[in-house]
Amino acid sequence: MDPHHDYSDESAEKPSSLGALVHRLGHLVSHDHDHGGGHGESILDSGKIGIRATKVSLVALGITTALQAVIVIFSGSVALLSDTLHNLADALTAIPLWIAFAVGRRRPTRGYTYGFGRFEDVAGLLIVVAIGASAALIIWESVGRLFDPRLIDHVPWVIAAGLVGAAGNEFVARYRIKVGREIGSEALVADGQHARSDALTSLAVVVAGIGAAFGSAWVDPVAGIFVAGAMLWLLGRTARRMSRRLLDGVEPATVDDVEDSVRSIPGVRDVTDLLVRWHGHLLSVAVSICVDPDLTVAEGHDVAHEVEHALHHRFTFPVQAIVHVEPLGQTEAHDTTAHHSRD
Repeated sequence: MDPHHDYSDESAEKPSSLGALVHRLGHLVSHDHDHGGGHGESILDSGKIGIRATKVSLVALGITTALQAVIVIFSGSVALLSDTLHNLADALTAIPLWIAFAVGRRRPTRGYTYGFGRFEDVAGLLIVVAIGASAALIIWESVGRLFDPRLIDHVPWVIAAGLVGAAGNEFVARYRIKVGREIGSEALVADGQHARSDALTSLAVVVAGIGAAFGSAWVDPVAGIFVAGAMLWLLGRTARRMSRRLLDGVEPATVDDVEDSVRSIPGVRDVTDLLVRWHGHLLSVAVSICVDPDLTVAEGHDVAHEVEHALHHRFTFPVQAIVHVEPLGQTEAHDTTAHHSRD
């Protein structure tokens, strides 16, 4: 029932040498984040997992972008330039997420009694802004190339770069989405979906290269516009999901899971009030349960703890539960506060 668990600080990770980076990257990617079907990570543990995911993403997309940038310089492909800029923006979105996860691991204070998990949602908004800015730049470059068309050079390399971009982004997308869903981070899931869209648009670069091989200069800028269109579609989808989090919206299926868990506890006779919202990747639950009025205070307290315990085991992301116990059928105690309730 205590809304603030006693989270213990973990020691900072020691910087590794460049020679150990490849070994650690392989270990991080293969790390199993499924903690027994939902044992409820603490905020510190899940925040550490989020930081690990951003590190892997930054390294993988950084390598992908660097390889593509080299080919852009001597190929002159606007579609490849568009894809490279998009991948760069996608890589850089790992930085605000990294900061958000790090800040979110701080203990609650008297001024921020809910903690700092909301920083994660702010980082999600920065991802939305990055997607929009990249789309605008790509549209500008592509329209200009439509009025000044030219064939790209080094077509085989351009096609290879598109394939590299698709593979790198799909790798990052799967990893981000997997970890984001496990720890309940909408911002990380959205960033993973961003990477998946990049994988598809990287394939547009391959199409542009094939068009150039057949002497069709218009295919390159059209492919760039296609990339921008995909980004704008993603922008709308991501903005809606992040806005729901900021407005304390929650998925109805999650609410159903919470209620099912509460009702499954022996001693819970009814659920009268249930409030669920996200705070970063922390699921905050406030619930009123009805118990047998003949139970002692200690017995009712035990039932409430069983409810909280069940919620921690139901989900793979951290849960904060406040459980209010009421005697079944005795509503007189509510009369003193009924006139304060909102209609």
